[in-house]
Amino acid sequence: MRHVKIAGTGSYVPEHIVTNDDLAGFLDTSDEWIASRTGIRERRISTGENTSDLAAAAAQRALEDAGVKAEELDLILCATISPDCFMPSVACMVQERIGASKAAAFDLVAACSGLVYGMATAAAFIESGMYRTILVIGAETLSKTVDWTDRATCVLFGDGAGAVVLTPSERRTGILASYLVSDGGKQDYLTLPALPLNNSFMVKKDEHQPEQSSILSMKGQDVFKFAVRSVVDQTKTLLTKAALTEEDIRYVVLHQANSRIIEQSAKSSGISQEKFFLNLDRYGNTSAASIGIALDELSRKGMLSDGDKLLLIGFGGGMTSGGILLEWSR
Repeated sequence: MRHVKIAGTGSYVPEHIVTNDDLAGFLDTSDEWIASRTGIRERRISTGENTSDLAAAAAQRALEDAGVKAEELDLILCATISPDCFMPSVACMVQERIGASKAAAFDLVAACSGLVYGMATAAAFIESGMYRTILVIGAETLSKTVDWTDRATCVLFGDGAGAVVLTPSERRTGILASYLVSDGGKQDYLTLPALPLNNSFMVKKDEHQPEQSSILSMKGQDVFKFAVRSVVDQTKTLLTKAALTEEDIRYVVLHQANSRIIEQSAKSSGISQEKFFLNLDRYGNTSAASIGIALDELSRKGMLSDGDKLLLIGFGGGMTSGGILLEWSR
């Protein structure tokens, strides 16, 4: 069986920074209120770039880091819940933008677990021999999905994109284990409606029934409990699959949702909190982009060495959870 490694990483965030104080200018909130409950101090918000723009920029940086030309790509996967449109897919738009003329391209939806789901899917393609070089992107412009009058949700999210290039490895390195889980019974914990059902054959709606809107909603406490349970389960399962222990792990890169989730996950998983990488204070919750942005930051800051073992764990709407245990090698 082929082994799969990360050949390059890339990320991109909009230039516009929105601080907690900026939000306090039009919401009943404060920097202290937001930071103490979430760990977030600021986030990047797009003032003109859409999801495909962010995705293409992160993709280009990942290709440059990997030393791979766009025309060498066999497949582009983009994980997102905030596409530019239903069709074409963001992946197809990126394909055209970067000149990846030989690549197949499609989007997948797993919310904040999206990049991990994309990486696991890409790894399966490479392991099977169907493809060799795959670009996986997690990209979001969540600023267009939130209610900017709701302080419980809008303070949490930011825009951005992260990307990785996956290729075969000649030795047993790279992705050592992966694990994907879904629980549709908890689908109402996090929702983002699409177009409402509307056609000429429908019974006329009750005029008092509110119209469906594409606004993100969340049951915070339920999401918190799901997230912590997911991290514990993912950690145990991945370590068992790879025949490793908590002491072998150099970094845990969780979906950057909330500092309290990360703190509780560290306690519950038995892994030192010092190993949990954190950058949500600067970017907020960027959903499918968050793990890619964090991984790229670790790499570009020189914080990773060959042989380091990393846990990448996402959890999000669906509800979904995905984990990858990898050995860093460049």
